[in-house]
Amino acid sequence: MTKPLYTLDAVLTATGGHADGITTSAINSITIDSREIGPDALFVAIKGDRFDGHSFVATALAGGAVAALVSDGKAGGPGTIVVPDALAGLADLGRAARARSRASIVGVTGSVGKTTTKEMIRTVLAAAGQTHASIKSFNNHWGVPLMLARMPEEAQFGVFEMGMNHAGEIEPLAKMVRPHIAVITTVAPAHLEALGSLEGIAAAKAEIFTGLEPGGTAVLNADHEQIDLLREHARAAGVEKVVTYGFSPDSDWHIVRYETAADKSFAEIQHAGSKYDLVLNVPGRHMLANATGALAVSFIAGVEPAVALAALATFGAQVGRGQKLSFGDEDKPLILLDESYNANTASMIAALDVFSSQTAVGRKVLVLGDMLELGEQSPQLHASLADAVSASGANRIYLVGPQMAALAAELGSEAVTAHTQAAAEMAEIVLRDLAYGDTVMVKASNGIGLADIVDKIRKRFA
Repeated sequence: MTKPLYTLDAVLTATGGHADGITTSAINSITIDSREIGPDALFVAIKGDRFDGHSFVATALAGGAVAALVSDGKAGGPGTIVVPDALAGLADLGRAARARSRASIVGVTGSVGKTTTKEMIRTVLAAAGQTHASIKSFNNHWGVPLMLARMPEEAQFGVFEMGMNHAGEIEPLAKMVRPHIAVITTVAPAHLEALGSLEGIAAAKAEIFTGLEPGGTAVLNADHEQIDLLREHARAAGVEKVVTYGFSPDSDWHIVRYETAADKSFAEIQHAGSKYDLVLNVPGRHMLANATGALAVSFIAGVEPAVALAALATFGAQVGRGQKLSFGDEDKPLILLDESYNANTASMIAALDVFSSQTAVGRKVLVLGDMLELGEQSPQLHASLADAVSASGANRIYLVGPQMAALAAELGSEAVTAHTQAAAEMAEIVLRDLAYGDTVMVKASNGIGLADIVDKIRKRFA
């Protein structure tokens, strides 16, 4: 008989909750979304930015949840487990899952590439044993405890992404996850509005070291100017083992040669006197760096390099993060590069570099939207994209959002096909212009809403 994720008694012990009229003794899934009720589900009624889960307790129970974890005074009655605060109760479950686990745990953060790197690490570890990993970008104050709470006791590896917008947000997450390996993918201009400087960003990312298990290892991308500062933060946190990776000649995992094509990337990596040939089914110099980080992590976790390299060769780009789609006939397809999930200057330049390697039967089309949370430096950072945009080979350039005015001015009016303030205005303009044979890339911060343009392109040309 399969062991349940939790027994009811284990949930009550972890949360200190009081059960009312619950007839089941097994909990096998946990959700915060009443529309996604899994088998033997515990619905956790947390309050979000737009909705309060307590409004959906009855719906969740009627939809098949065996119990609902609720805050005292907000809900109750048959089928509920009442705790002082449902979100704190979820965190208690996450800590309980971590405490019982014997898995090797990896924590991932960084300004750019953390979700892709997390997925690459998941891919290589899953080739070696049962692996539990964060889904999507569930990396915040509710996403991390939810992902931890879902970790099966028998998992051999756990991979958790941690994100932040402000200083002090990663530390409590890191102390909850307690990773054996802590990865920082890079430090780049992102969330400058709240953190003020690259040094402030580095300090915020370095909070992951506060949760690193004794004897644990920090794995750091060395290809940025804050690497020495990260080393200092690691030393201050008592981290004794630091492993670096990247194109920097001083890296422990050094990318010595590489080549990128429209659909693939290749690299030779040197480590401790050995050489490894890395092949990816995704293009991009940045993807090679992410994969090298995953290779380093897998080596530390005890996975044979050959197993990790074979797994990485199967990796595909994720939705909104470089996924490449083709619509129409093979001789004249519309090619869509979906980079709509997020953006800052580093990821924009990396994506534009990939776009420059793409060919088109027809035209090359760029749809770029604002990069958010860049503070006072936003105009100059948007303008700084001009050289990469010009080098991309784009024939048509569409810009969305008020901050893109700085890039429009730098490129000049003749270069910019159209500039709108909102994605909704741009959608029909782009759709009227696109044709089979074109290659189009869409990229912006998620809050700009360019994912809607991606969806409309897919529906129009699929």
